[in-house]
Amino acid sequence: MVDWKLAVATATRLVRPGPEVSRDEAREVVAELRRHARSSEEHVRAFTRMAPPAGDPAGDTPVLVVDRAGWIKANVAGFRALLGPLLAKMQDRRGNAPGGAVLGAVGGKVTGVELGMLLSFLASRVLGQYETFAPVTRDLPGAAAGGRLLLVAPNIVHVERELEVDPHDFRLWVCLHEETHRTQFTAVPWLRDHVEGEIQTFLSETEVDPATLLERVREAVQALAGGRPPEGEGRSIVDLVQTPAQREVLGRLTAVMSLLEGHADYVMDGVGPQVVPSVAEIREKFQKRRASGAGRLDAALRKLLGLDAKLRQYRDGERFVRAVVDEVGMEGFNRVWTSPNTLPTKTEIAKPADWVARVHGRTGG
Repeated sequence: MVDWKLAVATATRLVRPGPEVSRDEAREVVAELRRHARSSEEHVRAFTRMAPPAGDPAGDTPVLVVDRAGWIKANVAGFRALLGPLLAKMQDRRGNAPGGAVLGAVGGKVTGVELGMLLSFLASRVLGQYETFAPVTRDLPGAAAGGRLLLVAPNIVHVERELEVDPHDFRLWVCLHEETHRTQFTAVPWLRDHVEGEIQTFLSETEVDPATLLERVREAVQALAGGRPPEGEGRSIVDLVQTPAQREVLGRLTAVMSLLEGHADYVMDGVGPQVVPSVAEIREKFQKRRASGAGRLDAALRKLLGLDAKLRQYRDGERFVRAVVDEVGMEGFNRVWTSPNTLPTKTEIAKPADWVARVHGRTGG
């Protein structure tokens, strides 16, 4: 269904070059990001009062400073692992049809090229990423239980120059956000399996015809190539959700992703003033950049790929975390990590007092 090697080759070939830096500057950026990642771990754990259980190998997740090509390779490996069961199901369905094997081979190459084009676009925009489901390879080490933190050096340098902010402060600020995600998954042992289980449940319910899925990918590529918004309203890859069971799972996933993203933003704001002198300037400029995107092309792809929903997750999740901490304190908020049953629902993300009432047995005031 997908020629993964072709996807990597296509994305690597098409991705835009990073900002111009000398070899010495590049070494210094990499070294500084590694230092900031280590210091961020201490700051985040102290502020959140979260840490991996003693002796848990999940806490030993590596930090990899990568270029755009490295980010592409890592994400293709993650997609391949996570989507494996769904693609096998789709392959079986196509293989039983007349000419299915030939169509599958041809379609796999087409999809590989189109996926590569999308990844080449995204690879120049991601600053950092905690890869929850990353398989360990020779080129891309990870923790024994899975997981690694990626910091995309050329993108960080590009944005700090674009925003005209202090580069040292900005690099630490980015690391604080990404380290929060690493802390979430390493300090909460059940969280990775829970999220993966929800995703696999969602995928197992998928009855989308491969041609329909490819059509959505093709629309994204056409928007990328032509700089135009997709036709129609609300047409995103997420809109392929069909069944009530899928919508229910998607609601739970939306809630947990809102929590994780909002928590990271809250921690950045909480730790930032203590350790990042220009945090207020960085936050203001970055929020404007995040909200505005880079014009029609970004708007088209955000809509088609469902990334507008991610922007809402930052805002809604941060408001939830702030409201709960204001009401019951950090220790009270941390009860959210007790079990899947204490995670907020999608409704509770919008109404934090409902979560406080359910988990703490009292209403907010």
